[in-house]
Amino acid sequence: MRQRRRLYNDTRGIEGLPVRLVIALVVGVASLSVMMNMISGISGLAVSELDVQPEPEVVTPGEHAIEVAVIDPEGRPVSDATVIARGGSARLDGVETATTDENGVAEIELSPELGANQQDGTIEFDIKPPAGDEYADRRENTALLVVAD
Repeated sequence: MRQRRRLYNDTRGIEGLPVRLVIALVVGVASLSVMMNMISGISGLAVSELDVQPEPEVVTPGEHAIEVAVIDPEGRPVSDATVIARGGSARLDGVETATTDENGVAEIELSPELGANQQDGTIEFDIKPPAGDEYADRRENTALLVVAD
């Protein structure tokens, strides 16, 4: 009975336990990080964000042939990506699509319109990345600016 009371009243064992767990967690995470850097092919899990570069960047209302280049974060062209153009604050009659060629450029025929008393607006682009590549389009892309004559 005497030993039982000493163990019951002894609170020192609890003090060191959380500190040891934190140290073990930090060492474990650091070790895992080193091991993952050693394994080849881990970079394949990364996803590259795509963007567009419309040419021209500014147009007036009416019919235009717009060349849209799809590029990766390093500025390299991306072929076989589908470019989708839709009205933002400027209007389009529906949605227009085109696929990029081997140079990463898609040509789209657009006829943007502005509303009454509207001085400018935008046409927005979305990208469907090529199948099987590590590309994504999650962020807003560069828009085409439409300005009144």
